[in-house]
Amino acid sequence: MIDLKLLNYLEEFLTEERKERFAKVLANRTNQITVAVEDVYQMHNASAVIRTCDVFGVQEAHIIELRNSNELDDEIAMGSQKWVNVHKYNSTTTCIDTLKNKGYKIIATTPHNDSCLLDDFEFDGKTALFFGTEKTGLSDEVLEKADGYLKIPMVGFTESLNISVSTAILLQSLTTKLKKETLNWELSTDEKLATRLQWVKNSIKSGEEIVARYYEDEKII
Repeated sequence: MIDLKLLNYLEEFLTEERKERFAKVLANRTNQITVAVEDVYQMHNASAVIRTCDVFGVQEAHIIELRNSNELDDEIAMGSQKWVNVHKYNSTTTCIDTLKNKGYKIIATTPHNDSCLLDDFEFDGKTALFFGTEKTGLSDEVLEKADGYLKIPMVGFTESLNISVSTAILLQSLTTKLKKETLNWELSTDEKLATRLQWVKNSIKSGEEIVARYYEDEKII
């Protein structure tokens, strides 16, 4: 349960303009699409993916760290990690199982196999888009466990794009398509409240300390 009293208290630290901005952005957020990045070598690419999720209203992102540790680059992410829920895993299996348990279809983005072209993609429930490393693509485990495959049509000699570019192309297209074709694409009421509370905490200097003091005062009362 979201502590509404805490939320209302913390929002007193925000300007009206800030609260209105939160409401406007929240109205365009979705969890029907999520993104998972598997062991990306260059951390600025992972950071750019998180920024892209924020731009196109995707609230959840998942980073799998096998050999490479992805500490987000603040200059590339431009603060988007404050607005997108980023979950990290040290196992591809754990990430896939977590998403499947939440009802997501695993869609592997790959130019190989008998992949569905972007324009032909149809939503069949919640969708998790998996992106692989710059050099070798997705692991065999993702490809074997995927519920479907997706690729961007290309007509040049090169058959792959930078991961951040691929993410931007796919999310722009699919979020637009989602909002046209799906009735319940928005965050639920509880998800909106939880997200709003987290955004408020992230917006206030020493937010966690203020929350701790709030609960201490509540105990005294």
